[in-house]
Amino acid sequence: MKRFHVHVSVDCIEQSAKFYTKLFDAKPTVIKDDYAKWMLNDPFVNFAISVRPGLEPGLDHLGIQADSQDELKELTQQLKTANMEILDEGNTTCCYAESDKAWVIDCQGIAWETFYTTNTSTVYGQDKNLSHDQIPMAKKSACCKPQATQDIVATLKVKDK
Repeated sequence: MKRFHVHVSVDCIEQSAKFYTKLFDAKPTVIKDDYAKWMLNDPFVNFAISVRPGLEPGLDHLGIQADSQDELKELTQQLKTANMEILDEGNTTCCYAESDKAWVIDCQGIAWETFYTTNTSTVYGQDKNLSHDQIPMAKKSACCKPQATQDIVATLKVKDK
């Protein structure tokens, strides 16, 4: 079963973790100095927060977490049939996890991640260093989210027409 994923950038992990712990009535399944994650069953969501210098607080990205490689392949096929430009990162280490992942940017410029987690990691990690020429929809990405640009959004809007 696929799990909805939400990642929010925050100013203060401690204060935000306390708030979300009370909101969800559940302790985080992962807690670090700069990151926290709740793997909730009701609602069925992977909710994560992190502090990353230079990022504005608020919605960072959305996603769908697959339970298997087969589910991830299904999700990738769905993105292909929707004519989405896909950034296929393959195996990455990010958010204290090892995952196989791909990204798309929706028409509003919101990054969507599709991923299958294969293991935990002791480090936050970094996405692969991909060049703009290799992936037309993304610039070099910092860990977790390709940076949307105006030309990416414009390209996707043209494809949608």
